[in-house]
Amino acid sequence: MTTRREFIKNVAIGTAAMSVGGVLPGFSAKSYNNIVGANERIRMGAVGVNSRGNALAGGFAKEKGCEIAYVCDVDKRAMEKCISSVVKIAGNTPIGEKDIRKLLEKKDLDAVIIATPEHWHAPGALMAMKAGKHVYLEKPTSHNPAEDEILMEAVKKYNVVAGTGMQRRSWPNVIKAVQEIKEGVIGKVYFGKAWYVNNRPSIGTGKVTAIPDWLDWELWQGPAPRVSEYKDNYLHYHWHWFYNWGTGEAGNNGVHFLDILRWGMDLTYPTYVNSSGGRYAYQDDWQFPDTQVVNLEYGDDKLITWEGRSCNSRNIEESSVGCAFYGETGTLVIGGGNAYKVYDLKNKLVKEVTSEMSFKAGDISNPTQQLDSFHFSNFLDGIRKGASLNADINVGCISTTLAHLGNIAQRTKTTFRTDPVNGHVINNRAAGKLWSRKYQKGWEMKL
Repeated sequence: MTTRREFIKNVAIGTAAMSVGGVLPGFSAKSYNNIVGANERIRMGAVGVNSRGNALAGGFAKEKGCEIAYVCDVDKRAMEKCISSVVKIAGNTPIGEKDIRKLLEKKDLDAVIIATPEHWHAPGALMAMKAGKHVYLEKPTSHNPAEDEILMEAVKKYNVVAGTGMQRRSWPNVIKAVQEIKEGVIGKVYFGKAWYVNNRPSIGTGKVTAIPDWLDWELWQGPAPRVSEYKDNYLHYHWHWFYNWGTGEAGNNGVHFLDILRWGMDLTYPTYVNSSGGRYAYQDDWQFPDTQVVNLEYGDDKLITWEGRSCNSRNIEESSVGCAFYGETGTLVIGGGNAYKVYDLKNKLVKEVTSEMSFKAGDISNPTQQLDSFHFSNFLDGIRKGASLNADINVGCISTTLAHLGNIAQRTKTTFRTDPVNGHVINNRAAGKLWSRKYQKGWEMKL
């Protein structure tokens, strides 16, 4: 009997695809809903569960043959909330553990979800790999490019399955759109534009306050150089906008559609990088730009850009997030959901592929709930069957590095050349210094 969950997936795959002049057959993909026996049950631990991590724990808990056995967070409230959520969804009660180091000692733990603040992403993933655990790592994969290089080496050394939260690589109609691009639906593609817009309020000027009793502030900081004073505008979401812990809007959201552009245009690292922007909307503690345009040149014949507006939500192409491919014979636009449009050079719509499943703008924790199951299933199949991951650690790390390069150009106010083989900055000392970071003593990342 087909379950409701399986039915929803089939609807996503077989959604009517309307085109000008006819009907385009729906995309057909392999079923990811294989029934597994008890001996194939994967026991996972969710690390960092205040927001996105809580949604991921719930999503994986719904997958067949997967059990959220542990929940780990330095925020006691978040841990308790996530445990309760898993109980309601799956019926089992995960064990809570504050310290990731203790969690990784568990012999019955097969894999971990890492959705911590970004300064913990790569260190946490590396620790898990060393412990022999498979890793599902949320975007961005790192806090800086050097960490991405380490992760790509680590996955080979420790022989584990490591996937990343570039979930659109598993969405049926996005896959179809990229296939069409590669098959020449708009001719040779020479320019790609990605964007993200929102109406984020000011984070104000933080006031020093007592560390909350529900928080282990020392462990929350973990690998990052210590900030001794705790301010009331750090947690929970605002850490994204501080250099010590976050990667700004480019790392937070830009990576998703930079990744799609890179995928569709067969790109890796650029040859030139620059960025313009600043903190224009408010005067507060926010350190990254609220308005930013990143340009990534690939030789003499391709360019991709990313536009981020954190404080003005006027849509582009009728979507708050998305990307557009510009080619010799037309344009293909992918919005936030599982849909795309194709236009000719006269701006005439020649094809529209639609989906009932869409992106929920403004939802910072779980904007693509129904569609993400495709991605979760692919990761689990990678563990069980050795299936190729749609977004493995290399995919995530290269795309994340593009966002980092944009931020480095922005912070140094320079344009620089980069090595197309590995992305390294060429002949720019200031930019080169931001390739890596300093770590709190004892927390250094080492293979």
